[in-house]
Amino acid sequence: MAGRLIALEGTDGSGKSTQFALLCQRMEREGRAFRRLVFPRYDQPSSALLRMYLGGEFGSRPGDVNAYAASTFFAVDRYAAWRQDWGEGYLAGETVLSDRYTTSNAVHQAAKMPPERWGEFFAWLEDFEYGKLGLPRPELVAWLDMPTAQAVENLRRREAETHTSGDIHEVDAAYLAACRAAAQAAAETYGWRRIDCLDARGRMRPAEEIHEELWALVRPLLTQEK
Repeated sequence: MAGRLIALEGTDGSGKSTQFALLCQRMEREGRAFRRLVFPRYDQPSSALLRMYLGGEFGSRPGDVNAYAASTFFAVDRYAAWRQDWGEGYLAGETVLSDRYTTSNAVHQAAKMPPERWGEFFAWLEDFEYGKLGLPRPELVAWLDMPTAQAVENLRRREAETHTSGDIHEVDAAYLAACRAAAQAAAETYGWRRIDCLDARGRMRPAEEIHEELWALVRPLLTQEK
């Protein structure tokens, strides 16, 4: 019997990596067995094309590579991971937590297209990754919704602290805004569970508070029978 696949999604600068780390730590504290995935896998040969793309070798703007071509770069890395790392365990019943998944193509690649074509792209993506490649569908996708202005501020702060520059996605504020709009459409299409990163007054919610909301979504799945 297949296991459970839970994906955490969010635009760049949403605090997703922090929330994924907190979720994994919670699983460990509670003694729950799980496998951890983080995409893209930048240290693996299967990510060569996506690294070239994000590094600007195919063009300095995200739109220089169309949504369908760029989606294949990321999908191939996931397919390689499925065949090499986690597919066998998942099919044997393992719980899998994934920091990004096929869902990221819905966010970051649909953003390159006009909204009236998003439905067409979402349908293609579903057929390509779940149908043609045979990747499993996640049982839960939790989406961290961060307004673009705050996400950009978070990214610029991180770059200043680490003395690094972002990839072609992270440095383009207009593209990040389009990603958030695409994510909102994808969440409605696919039934993702939305978690607000700001409170009602527009202030950043504490990381632990966001974590508790995320855990409230994840925990029931861990105790349900499939």
